[in-house]
Amino acid sequence: MSIRRELRLLRHGRDWRGRSTVPASAEPHVVEPGEKVFPTAWARTPVAVAARSVLRKGLLKPVAWRQITPVIEGAEYLDGVRGPVVFVANHSSHLDTPLILGSLPERFANRVAVGAASDYFFDVRWRATLTAVFFNAFPVERYGSKRLRSLAVDLVDDGWSLLLYPEGTRSEDGWMNPFKLGAAVLCVSKRIPCVPIAIRGSYAAMPRGRNWPQPGKPRVTVRYGRPLVPEEGEDIRAFRARMAKAVAALAAEEDLGWYDALRAAADDRLEVPGGSQPTRPGAVREDGDKPAETADWRRVWASTEPLSSRRRRVWRS
Repeated sequence: MSIRRELRLLRHGRDWRGRSTVPASAEPHVVEPGEKVFPTAWARTPVAVAARSVLRKGLLKPVAWRQITPVIEGAEYLDGVRGPVVFVANHSSHLDTPLILGSLPERFANRVAVGAASDYFFDVRWRATLTAVFFNAFPVERYGSKRLRSLAVDLVDDGWSLLLYPEGTRSEDGWMNPFKLGAAVLCVSKRIPCVPIAIRGSYAAMPRGRNWPQPGKPRVTVRYGRPLVPEEGEDIRAFRARMAKAVAALAAEEDLGWYDALRAAADDRLEVPGGSQPTRPGAVREDGDKPAETADWRRVWASTEPLSSRRRRVWRS
């Protein structure tokens, strides 16, 4: 066989005997398309920021405030704080984002971007567009994506504060789930503060599966905490634990008041979400007790109990 013929056979995928070198069962190679990310930079232009401010103050906030009875506490902790910062909160309802954006000082409300699940809010164009317009949302991959994580870094570098939900998704029963590492990674790597937020009552007001709040203007509280700054040498997991503990302590203020919640946190009696078991927001255990496993129906039942309208005193006798 001539060299020219051998080269011709090899070029067509055959050996010197004329037999194919590719198995008959082999499938042709297909180049997978690159990851598509819905563009959201247009939602942060001056025109979009101005339009969103009008929508927030003229539509979003009035409608939300008319359907529920919001109680905002701790906003004074933001006095003197300059962005960018990362706001982190527990998440159990679609009410959470409008409540936080509606209660933030104007200087933060106009300069905050909201992390939203890419597989839910950005799966179809019309929903992605509305989410970006109303909330200045950007896609977050709940199951890990370097490209989408870089969006958050770029936003911080551009001076935008972020609102993130470290649980990764809305709670199915109103209880807090363990925090993922993303928000802590961002704070520690960029050396920016985290502002913890605890929301109580939003699950009872509009649980997962409902598209409108329950009638009767249910009470919902939004509590801001003191900003947490990563300490020198503090690792990511340690900072995540501090974030979760701060949110749990703020949630406990609804039942215990500020002072007793502070004592419970200092005595390490707060139930902080970790492991595989969710934690009831604001739960406190007695000394030596361990959190007990709770049936799904009991968790839902506990979360749908309306918040009391009676405010607890800061100091108890």
